[in-house]
Parts: sequence; C-alpha cells; structure tokens
Amino acid sequence: MFRLSLFMKTTLAKNVQLKDKTWYIVDAKDQVLGRLAVKIANVLRGRHKPTYTPNVDTGDYVVVINADKVVLTGSKELDKTYMFFSGWVGTAYRRNAAAMRAKRPEFLINHAVKGMLPKNRLANDMLTKLRVYAGESHPHAAANPIPLKG
Repeated sequence: MFRLSLFMKTTLAKNVQLKDKTWYIVDAKDQVLGRLAVKIANVLRGRHKPTYTPNVDTGDYVVVINADKVVLTGSKELDKTYMFFSGWVGTAYRRNAAAMRAKRPEFLINHAVKGMLPKNRLANDMLTKLRVYAGESHPHAAANPIPLKG
C-alpha cells in the first residue's frame, strides 16, 4: 500500500507565520444584511486564503461603511427583535431592527457577523478586526483598504 507521507502534506498555519494582514472595505448600501454578514465573516476567519486553518486567526481586517443603509428583507425591519438584559430582575428589554437602525446602525452588522463566527475565544479576536461605520467616512484610509469582491 501507499504511504500518505510520500504524496502530499497539509500545511497548517501558525500564529508566528501570519504577518501580512490585508484591509478590505465593504459598502453596505443596498446589500442584504445576512448575505453581507456571511461574506464579512468568511474574510474575518480567513476562509478566502489557501492558508486557512480553523484553529488559527488567519483572517484579514474589514471596514464596513454605510451601515445605516443595509437592507433587511421582508418584514424583518419591524418583526426582528434584539433582546438586552442587564442582569437585574425586570430589566430585560427588546428593540426591533428599525429602532436599532435609528439609534445604533453599526449594531445590526456587528450582531449579524458575530453570530456567524465560531463561539470561542478566537472569535473575539476576529471580531476586533471588524470596523463598522454608519456613514461614508472612515479613519482607515492610511491602510489602503481594497474593495471586497463578491
């Protein structure tokens, strides 16, 4: 029989090897929230790279602009609710997506992307590479962000 080591080895990335992080920019204007969040989560995880390793943060930075113009399909603008709880009895409250868009439009994208990342400590590091802004302007022009395709 053949020995597997004779043919091909799988290369696994290590944190020491990862120095080159690319910055991507995404315009959320007129894009569906869930579909946009999938694309962003994949870039944050590094699934677009050949060096993707599930247990290593191989992802890149993502800057999202026009977060207040993201689209929710159907009647989700009024039906979708977000729950908050301070820990004290009787302090739980809910806000629908329209109220969150009016008060904190960045929250919609942050919450959707966070739900699509793995539930572990590595996801916290991945989420710090996501920068969301409600308007057109952002302070990351010096990083020369590339428009994200697809």
